[in-house]
Amino acid sequence: MIRIDAVWLAVEPIDMRAGTERLLASVVQVFGAAQAHHGYLFANARSSRIRLLVHDGFGVWCAARRLNKGSFEWPRNVAADAAPLALTKDQFDALVLGLPWQRLEQMRVITRM
Repeated sequence: MIRIDAVWLAVEPIDMRAGTERLLASVVQVFGAAQAHHGYLFANARSSRIRLLVHDGFGVWCAARRLNKGSFEWPRNVAADAAPLALTKDQFDALVLGLPWQRLEQMRVITRM
């Protein structure tokens, strides 16, 4: 089992032909360093494919997921100098399933109409 203590989201799209080395270079460029037991999420321009890069303390793991229809809920129009986005476990689980992870807290409560 790969331990992941934190998941960070890169908002700028990346070419999905990029291999592990290029993704690792992007992590260092965007986040400053690849921390052990942290995961870094990337998406393509259409947000139909995502890649997760995880540094386990010894090496780097890369996982990919693709949607045949639709797209992942990915933040758009985020300023280049904005702080990196950290995801909770619930947000990460929702994102990977293609659910609206940004509205999880709002979806937990049903109010009167």
